[in-house]
Amino acid sequence: MFPLPRHIAPQLAAGRRAALNFLVIHSGLILCALFLLAGLFLAGEYGINYDESTQRHIAAANWDYIRGRPDDILAKAGSSALERSDRLYGVAFELPLLLAERALGLEDYHYVHRLRLTLSHLFFILGGFFCYRLAWRLSDSRRIALLALLIFLLHPRLYAQSYINSKDPVFLSMFMIALYLLERAFRRDTIGAFVLLGIAAGLLTNLRIMGIMLFPAVIAMRGWDWFQVGNGPERKAILLAGGLFLLAGGLTWYALSPYAWSNPIDYLAASLNETVNHTPVLSPVFQGERIPSDQLPPHYLPVWFGITTPPLILLAGFIGVAAVAARVRRRPVAIFRNNRLRFQLLLLAAFLLPPLAAALLGANQYEGWRHSYFIYAPFVLLAAGGLHWLGAGLARQRRYRGGMYGLAGLGLGLVLLQMAQIHPLQYSYFNFLVDRTTPEQLRTQYEVDYWQLLTPPVLEYLLALYPEETLTARTERRHRNILPPAERERLQVAAGGRNADFDLVYQQDLSQPDLAFNSVYRRRLYNNTVITARPAEAARMPPAAVAAYGEIYRQAVAGEPIIRADYAVYWADKRLTFVQENCPPESRDVWFGVKLFPHRPETLPPHLWRPGSYATFENSRVRLGDLCLAVIQLPDYAQGDLMISRRNLGNWGPAAGLPLWEELY
Repeated sequence: MFPLPRHIAPQLAAGRRAALNFLVIHSGLILCALFLLAGLFLAGEYGINYDESTQRHIAAANWDYIRGRPDDILAKAGSSALERSDRLYGVAFELPLLLAERALGLEDYHYVHRLRLTLSHLFFILGGFFCYRLAWRLSDSRRIALLALLIFLLHPRLYAQSYINSKDPVFLSMFMIALYLLERAFRRDTIGAFVLLGIAAGLLTNLRIMGIMLFPAVIAMRGWDWFQVGNGPERKAILLAGGLFLLAGGLTWYALSPYAWSNPIDYLAASLNETVNHTPVLSPVFQGERIPSDQLPPHYLPVWFGITTPPLILLAGFIGVAAVAARVRRRPVAIFRNNRLRFQLLLLAAFLLPPLAAALLGANQYEGWRHSYFIYAPFVLLAAGGLHWLGAGLARQRRYRGGMYGLAGLGLGLVLLQMAQIHPLQYSYFNFLVDRTTPEQLRTQYEVDYWQLLTPPVLEYLLALYPEETLTARTERRHRNILPPAERERLQVAAGGRNADFDLVYQQDLSQPDLAFNSVYRRRLYNNTVITARPAEAARMPPAAVAAYGEIYRQAVAGEPIIRADYAVYWADKRLTFVQENCPPESRDVWFGVKLFPHRPETLPPHLWRPGSYATFENSRVRLGDLCLAVIQLPDYAQGDLMISRRNLGNWGPAAGLPLWEELY
């Protein structure tokens, strides 16, 4: 190596320092850009939720309403879109998504879906950037701000849903932006800052009516300021800023709510009522019990929040909660006179009060805590405050403070590793507070892949197995519609599941013990089967599966059938075998099932412990040459009355000579 000239070395050193300073100053923006770049590549690996088509239709109906066209896009059974609860959803985000796809001339839904996922995730990253800016402002520390940004972006559930869910994570991000503008408005105390805050509050309320909570919070804080100053121009300035905040917020909400234009008061009241009495009423699985979503226990949201948030983030957040609570207890009055401390109290209220209100009002909740994702915004800032408080306490011990930052970074790195391991099922993340190791335990206790995100990858896998064929699968059209055009042309959705080449079985249908040999594709998460793909023809089965079915057939016909109908039904070792020797190709019997009505409900899994309840065990038919075969294996706990049915015969019950069995075993 040749030595550098003396006049060059200082210039290089200065350049390195300038580059390092640039990286430090813009570290938050650089990190957001890296996440965005990764998101552009990952967006195509996520599936589609069942609300996406409805969300697009809501935007299209509003757009036609704005332009004075008939609002019949959402019409069903002769009802107008104006008469349906879907009109209560705001379009502040959905309408730009719709206009973006039309501006780009996208018609194929594969590309429309990809655009929606990308823009939704981009808005999530934007929320993270404002989180970084706000945490920096509150802590005066770039390290704390970067940790806050990572805590915001590396929540596994929120990260995945930021792609596929254009409602709840969007509301979370907008709430974070509104919190940033709120802190900025009270710090600057200018009319322009409060007008901007009002616009943000109006957007937030349009996205979800729960955003209306920001208005009384700001007015209460302004009212306190009004009482603290004497008579004179300061009071007038406070009143003016508060009034313009309300005006800007109200006009923004009204302008972006086309269906409210004719009667905003009734629209607002209906929206508030829908928040509490949300329809439809579903029955999610919670702690092993299937409970109607309007009758959930008060601890529903806290439990879901606790078991699906990474432990490090929980620890930091609750340290921050404790620190703010201690400040409030120590200085209960003085805290209202300090903008920074008062803002921390607001964060604490924004985190604690919504779940409390949901429990007291009995609000309809389902699919985990996604209706309350917005409470994560104040929780992130409280977590950053907790880390800042720990860092301040260790200020004189730099080694320990550096160790704290190192442990926080290591913990977030482990979260990132876990997210990579379960990709793209991050929205099904659970922490160690629930049993993730016992086989099939988790999916009997909680909802896992309730949006069936793995369906498109499964379909692509099957199409790759048979690159020259057109396949038929028992699935939903929404999964087929987002496949690339060339692949979509080779896939047909089986009407009613009939004559399908492959049967896709999801978590909620996997109530029976798995027949491991009859799947060509199987995905497990935390030792729990999430989805399987089962072929209907021997020609598409692995040789081991064909041999296993052949052995089951030989064992079954060695005994006497307990029922003889179109299919002979055999019983042995808690296994029901449906056999048709000469099965015509046009046969429609493709789905067989058994219902178990227990004499003692406690013999069933906990979520079925109710009088009159039952367990359902189902499986699809397979064809081995001229032989059609269906196998249902009952679990060890099954004991009680059984009822057999073929799905194509209509309702469950004694049909076509299939009686109700009493005390079968």
